[in-house]
Amino acid sequence: MELSRELSNMLVNPDVYADPERINALFAQLRRDAPFARAHPDGFDPFWVATRHADVLDIEKRSDVFHNGDRSTFMSPAAVIELTKQVTGGDPNLIRSLVSVDGEEHKALREITFKALTPASLRAVQEDIRATASLFADRMIKLAPTCDFARDVAYWYPLRVVMQLLGVPEKDEPLMLRLTQEMFGGADADLNASGAELPPVESMAMFVRNTLREFDEYFAPVTKAYRENPTGSLHSIMANATIDGEYLTHRQLMGYYIISSGAGHDTTSNTTSGAMWALAERPELLRRLKDNPQDIAGFVEESVRWASAVKTFMRSATEDTEVAGQPVKKGDWILLSYHSASRDESVYPDPDEFDIDRPRGKQIAFGSGPHVCLGQHLARLEMRLLWEALIPRLKSVELAGVPRLYRSTFVIGPKTVPIRFEVE
Repeated sequence: MELSRELSNMLVNPDVYADPERINALFAQLRRDAPFARAHPDGFDPFWVATRHADVLDIEKRSDVFHNGDRSTFMSPAAVIELTKQVTGGDPNLIRSLVSVDGEEHKALREITFKALTPASLRAVQEDIRATASLFADRMIKLAPTCDFARDVAYWYPLRVVMQLLGVPEKDEPLMLRLTQEMFGGADADLNASGAELPPVESMAMFVRNTLREFDEYFAPVTKAYRENPTGSLHSIMANATIDGEYLTHRQLMGYYIISSGAGHDTTSNTTSGAMWALAERPELLRRLKDNPQDIAGFVEESVRWASAVKTFMRSATEDTEVAGQPVKKGDWILLSYHSASRDESVYPDPDEFDIDRPRGKQIAFGSGPHVCLGQHLARLEMRLLWEALIPRLKSVELAGVPRLYRSTFVIGPKTVPIRFEVE
């Protein structure tokens, strides 16, 4: 099945993703009428679009048949991919990280930090994270009766937690936040370095010229310092990691640094902001969570589904195969819509409702299969501890303006969540 030019172009339009009503309506239509179909957006190579939970799960679990890195892992215009290849010498992905490699290389890179991010290992730092959560709850309470929850709390709390684990000094947190926002929000006037809404090629060029250079300049001395004096921090573990007796290549190591320093906190920030947005619109939910703090875990899980901060990833077929009864040819490019899969009516009844009583175990917003999010347990822990610190202190909370999402087709979250609140 072929999608119309109009629907195809909507799939690659950042403005559509920044409008909850438009994006939800678009994917509801596709799940109903064209759940696995070919899109031909202007300026893009054609790609299949997987919108249903079952199909996204099927593709992710068949990682030998559907690769992350043979083609661009990100839904990028053809001109951006060509620019990337020019910069990298042929690799369609600018950063060589966990999300853009496959097979044995992916397994080896993942094993470097896997043990440090298991629930058992995180128990050793839980009280440190709880103390940080209390610190940021205090910060919000002092701002009463109003604040912008995204800008005042959610941007900074997961950043602080992750930077402490990585070994980044607190004074460098604003730099890491800026570079992360430029990396994921390059097309958005409020997040990139130009202050203007940029077309994809210009956004990519700015990222290569400025942001990537700053990352490289920052982490070069980090590597040297940790190899001379190793510590228990995650960045030290990365700097000293070896594969087959050799240190990681420059691209592998930089990719690890960048993905951990960026995606390690940004998706959690976006989900936390989205959770407050949902809470501020549902006064009965705050009352329930205050009376039943054991339900906070369900609140966190539903906020992950609800926000689906990572909207898309791309895969490519390594052989002729079939998805949802459709023939897929070797080399075909496929968009996985986590946003749509997280709202699949066959899995989540009334998917546009925020329901903390949904059954556990069907979460797909963290991905699945070998590429499931390495930091998912940390993200859940961070969010649970923040809400445990904050909810008992809130008497009421409501929106004090209209929240706004930033423009992107990849990682998306609220730029602003203005709230008015009373404290106990």
